[in-house]
Amino acid sequence: MTDNQLPLFQDTDNLSVDKLNLKKPLSFIDLETTGINVVTDRIIEICILKVNTDNTTQIKTERINPQMPIPPETSAIHKIYDKDVKDKPTFAELGQELKDFISDSDLSGYNIIKFDLPMLVEEFYRADIDFNVSSRRIIDVQNIFHKMEQRNLVAA
Repeated sequence: MTDNQLPLFQDTDNLSVDKLNLKKPLSFIDLETTGINVVTDRIIEICILKVNTDNTTQIKTERINPQMPIPPETSAIHKIYDKDVKDKPTFAELGQELKDFISDSDLSGYNIIKFDLPMLVEEFYRADIDFNVSSRRIIDVQNIFHKMEQRNLVAA
């Protein structure tokens, strides 16, 4: 087992990947970006936690040069500044490696349907890398959270 390959839920006796009943790997994706506009903003950091069917995980985290300034109000939120990414590879340089890492995976994340996935697809498109999500299951953890923790007067 490599340093970036850890047993899933290693400190928890009650949880197991078996309960997830994975037929193929599941990659949880989290992005930090220059802003929230999918068309004009860029990814500056991507973290992928890939849960494999054999109860192991792999983590890939990359800082990315967005080739545009990071607005100060955005840096104030995620604490990533222009100086942190100026010498990092661009998405076009990393895109194929990222695609290969998640190529066999279903995809998940918090608000992945409304933000992370559209942003990721747009970056692949700009880099001229074919990235098709039509054959993947997409699991938005935010939707699950909202169903379990309803926000209505009954729940108040």
